[in-house]
Amino acid sequence: MSEAVRVLPADPHAGFEATRRRLSPRQAEVVAQLVRATECEIDAVGYPGLTVRNVARRAGVAPATAYNYFSSKDHLLAEVLWRRMDALPPVDPASGTWTERLHQTVRAMVLFTTESPALVDACSAALMSAHPEVKHLRDRIGAAIHRRLTAAMGPGVDPMVVRVLETTYTGALLTAGMGHMSFLEIPEFVVGAARLMVAPSPPGATRPGHTGTGPRRTGRARAGR
Repeated sequence: MSEAVRVLPADPHAGFEATRRRLSPRQAEVVAQLVRATECEIDAVGYPGLTVRNVARRAGVAPATAYNYFSSKDHLLAEVLWRRMDALPPVDPASGTWTERLHQTVRAMVLFTTESPALVDACSAALMSAHPEVKHLRDRIGAAIHRRLTAAMGPGVDPMVVRVLETTYTGALLTAGMGHMSFLEIPEFVVGAARLMVAPSPPGATRPGHTGTGPRRTGRARAGR
């Protein structure tokens, strides 16, 4: 399932979510309530006014209960962002052309950031925290972005190309957050960066629905420069 607290028992990490605790179904529901309340609370008070106590009150649970799962508001916000990322549909590396896949993949990651500018700003601030639980979630979010971009680019993509696209994507989010570009411009911006690094695929491999390889790499991309 999409929620990190609900994983198959066969998984060696079954029952563990971002808090790194084993949760019962009831506890998992409490965590989900707190996450939903955080999303509502941030729109009402913004990052400076957000507190775990206020989130607990909105969720209808005791503050002590909230602190049992989340040590800080940054931890809460990082969980919100992780769940939204984890809920996105998987990228099909065999659908369309690599440019179409990349555009759709980035668009999906951007769209949930446009629903609430206040939430995006708050999550961005929260992810800078040095708290271990936030770092744990930050690593999971980064790994998810990496996997999605890799799948979008297709088989055989140079890892350095993906690393550059990760930086391009996160940098574009920051630029949009500062008001210097629109969030909706980010997908084409990332695709443009990818085009600078890779050569187009052969004509037969770029037809929509083609299930062949991804883009051909240029000499520059292969050299990792």
